[in-house]
Amino acid sequence: MHAIRIEEHGGPEVMRWTELPDPVPGPGEAVVRVAAAGVNYLDVGARSQGGGGWDAPAVLGAEGMGYVAALGEGVTEVAVGDRVAWFYHPGSYAELLAVPAAALVPVPDGIDDVTAGAVLMQGLTANHLSTETYPVGPGDTAVVHAAAGGVGLLLTQLVRARGGRVIGLVSREEKAAAAREAGADHVLVHSGPGFEGRVRELTGGRGADVVYDGGGADTFASSQLALRPHGVHAYYGPFMGVPTLRPTDLPNSILLTYPVVHHHVPTREALLRRGAEVFALVRDGRLTQRVTGRYPLAGAARAHADLESRRTTGKLVLLP
Repeated sequence: MHAIRIEEHGGPEVMRWTELPDPVPGPGEAVVRVAAAGVNYLDVGARSQGGGGWDAPAVLGAEGMGYVAALGEGVTEVAVGDRVAWFYHPGSYAELLAVPAAALVPVPDGIDDVTAGAVLMQGLTANHLSTETYPVGPGDTAVVHAAAGGVGLLLTQLVRARGGRVIGLVSREEKAAAAREAGADHVLVHSGPGFEGRVRELTGGRGADVVYDGGGADTFASSQLALRPHGVHAYYGPFMGVPTLRPTDLPNSILLTYPVVHHHVPTREALLRRGAEVFALVRDGRLTQRVTGRYPLAGAARAHADLESRRTTGKLVLLP
């Protein structure tokens, strides 16, 4: 099989189209023939700096969809031929992948392969942010960073579906239309700090109830200043930079959290339930994953370069 492998950390140029032995499933594992692999900022961080189990050498990619091709000893969760998806399993930029069967989510009929391979990681993240991190209710105001990006577009739709309103932040004017199409009530074109004044204007001086912040360290302080007293700053952008602060730096008695999607699906039962929720929203047309770039797996370096340029909107997908 072929895969995208790195021998060292660095820019997109370290990504290599490499021939590797076909994986053999161990006990409790299934080998999946990958049909689509999602591209995420997590992959960029894994490639450029490593950490968190992504030390080089490594095959990149953490999300995808495919067809079960072989089963290891003791597997009862899936059968050969099943359509399945997964999130956060290293090595997904490959033609074949061995995955713990307990980590696989059935893909229902009515959802195409590309959408299934593109939606689970960001869909579960958006579901987590809008239900458990800060349960959005009618009338709540949420600031969504990178509102035209993969998570941002899904999160905007889910906040609106729960009765909240969205102030979306985008880095370029050409991205504003995508955020509005997803349902953002207001879109601010802002690529750095200093947006808190406009958020306060749009909330009558009160501030937002929650800021969903995948924007990085540069906008960290502005996100907090944009919140009402006791508002929630949900910071999920560690690969974009981790700021240093003291607890006494927090303004307005706000609550700061670093939401981790694995805490949303700590068991197989939770993974199946939440995964089914995401897929049901997609199948019923209540949640749209906007796939804006399709690349051959061998062209993964171009996908990374395009993602890092911040000129893309929506989701990028690799096709083996």
